[in-house]
Amino acid sequence: MDTTNREAYGAASDKLAEFSASADVAGIATVAEEILAVAGLLRREPRLRRALADPARPAGERAELIRSILAGKVRAETVDLLAALVSGRWSGPGALLDGAERLGVDALLSAADRGGELADVEDELFRFSQIVAGDPRLSGALSDSTAPVADRNELIRDLLKGKVKPATLSLAQLATAGFGGRGFDTSLTRLVELAAAKRDRSVAYVTTAVALSDAEEQRLAARLAELYGRDVSLKVDVDPRIIGGVRVKVGSDLYDGTVARRLAEAKTALAK
Repeated sequence: MDTTNREAYGAASDKLAEFSASADVAGIATVAEEILAVAGLLRREPRLRRALADPARPAGERAELIRSILAGKVRAETVDLLAALVSGRWSGPGALLDGAERLGVDALLSAADRGGELADVEDELFRFSQIVAGDPRLSGALSDSTAPVADRNELIRDLLKGKVKPATLSLAQLATAGFGGRGFDTSLTRLVELAAAKRDRSVAYVTTAVALSDAEEQRLAARLAELYGRDVSLKVDVDPRIIGGVRVKVGSDLYDGTVARRLAEAKTALAK
């Protein structure tokens, strides 16, 4: 989010933190699902989205509009959170939609955190992203923006229901709609990173030719934590094509010590 939208999001985010501190896990999860359902409504109804983001309308009028639409249909806490959200000054209707989705995601992650499931949700999202990436037909089906979102969500439900935490299933389905305007794969990656950030961790994507031992993973995590000044969540992918060595990506930083890279550099040097 840019500065303007971050400020608009702040009041709703603070209100969510206050609610999450006192509510039970089931209550937070229900509010999260309701917020995401309203975000889906905003995605389908551009006129409503424009009305709720219109800076020419007073904040109180925008809040009253969302209250009138949702009254009696969702929990009072959900109405209050969304009224706070639309009261902010957004840069445009698309930014408001992004804010509504982010609020729902933050609520889902808060529920998972309170329930002691946040680390599991983070790992399940990553493992699912790896499964999708390794299956071109599945990746194509889930990334196909011309296919109805409902159909793609049904496919995800068939694949994951009963096998992952409920929050993982909801977040994976959110990715099909393009969380934050991203593609499916990028949406999953962003959701993994938000889950890690909720645990005050950075994500390190590690590629190795063979699986690391527990001791090797612990040493690598400790070294990266020392380098970045915070705990690091390792997401390890085994890819024999790199031949040997390790590739690590943290944010925009890439450390590539793979044999495949060195061979490619040698080939390039010899060709000159």
